[in-house]
Amino acid sequence: MILVPTPPEATSATAGRATLVRLVRDEGSRVLATLVRTTGSLELAEDAVQDAAVKALESWQCNGVPPEPRAWLTVVARNRALDLVRRESRRADKEAAAEALLDPTVPLPAPEVVDDDLLRLIFTCCHPTLGVEAQTALALRTLCGLTTAEVARALLVPEATMAKRLTRARRKIAVAKIPYRVPTVDELPDRLISVLATVYLLFNEGYNASVGDDLIRSDLTAEAIRLSRFLYDLLPHEPGTSGLLALLLLQESRHGARLDDCGDIVLLADQDRTKWDRAAIWEGMCLLGVALRRTPTRPDLYATQAAIAACHVLSPTWGETNWEAVLSWYDVLLAINDTPAVRLNRAVAVAEVHGPQAGLHALEAVGSLGDASRVEAVRGDLLFQAGKLPEAATAYRAALARPGNRARHRYIEKRIADCVARC
Repeated sequence: MILVPTPPEATSATAGRATLVRLVRDEGSRVLATLVRTTGSLELAEDAVQDAAVKALESWQCNGVPPEPRAWLTVVARNRALDLVRRESRRADKEAAAEALLDPTVPLPAPEVVDDDLLRLIFTCCHPTLGVEAQTALALRTLCGLTTAEVARALLVPEATMAKRLTRARRKIAVAKIPYRVPTVDELPDRLISVLATVYLLFNEGYNASVGDDLIRSDLTAEAIRLSRFLYDLLPHEPGTSGLLALLLLQESRHGARLDDCGDIVLLADQDRTKWDRAAIWEGMCLLGVALRRTPTRPDLYATQAAIAACHVLSPTWGETNWEAVLSWYDVLLAINDTPAVRLNRAVAVAEVHGPQAGLHALEAVGSLGDASRVEAVRGDLLFQAGKLPEAATAYRAALARPGNRARHRYIEKRIADCVARC
């Protein structure tokens, strides 16, 4: 894993370093993927990239960022990997083979079925001997550069639970000697569920960042869409690949209207819909049609969510949203993926169709959700709509007490102020 120091609180004295940390973490994930393919060892690659990341922070802060930061990290990590191999080698032939493998003059292995280092390694981490949640968590943490806390939020579990889950997954890989290799064509479909989930959760973290100052991490959303396109090209007949790409495009189409000039959240009801990306909407709708046609009997998880997104992007105004259709699609989604997150979002749709009191009643069926602040924020919104302002303020304060993204916290603070002003 790339244990780059977590960015400190954003101040004028630390903003530059925080930017460097983000750059090293983002580029380091791609370097790690390449180095694992080159060395064949996750542990060796992680150690080497970790050392390279530390050196990059030291060097770049003093000397500036090089023109090709990824190439810089790759060279340093590759040299460090070779040093580690030489130090640990016990036989001359083993050392010679390792040096040949890491020699920058030797061409890298020829591309195989998955012609992308990061996506290839995601498939590798999603090994069927690991549980689906462990596969997804490992891929998000190791390959996509998310911290353990970010992975825990993405999978809606406590951070301590996620840390233990990652440790167990890594131990199982080491004990079972699970190979890090490119899966064959026949193996790809069996690993697709976890790979799709990984790309989906990567996008979610970029779309609604769990920590930091900014709500949106465009680097993650762009990477998720790139990987989703690759998956669709690789397995075009799988409904999940077209459904996922449709969902990400329809969600990302609203990017330009989601924040105001100060970086504060603009609710869907208040967004300037002329800023929405019509090309992305058109492409997403075409892909949604493909996905729905390929699942005539059992709806696909991602196509169903894309259908919900379509209800929003096709509405000329907030008031013209077909909430009955949204609720109907959430009922379908609940039938195939009954989770607290789905129940939470469905409660919002229930409130739009049947009123805030019905939404509050539906909220009681949500159950345990790892990110409790989301539940309290929704509770606050529904209480606010019901005119129960003191109770709404209490719920908002409970949401604000939880750690999270600062843009979302600023939104909640405004809602509290609205409650106080109207009481």
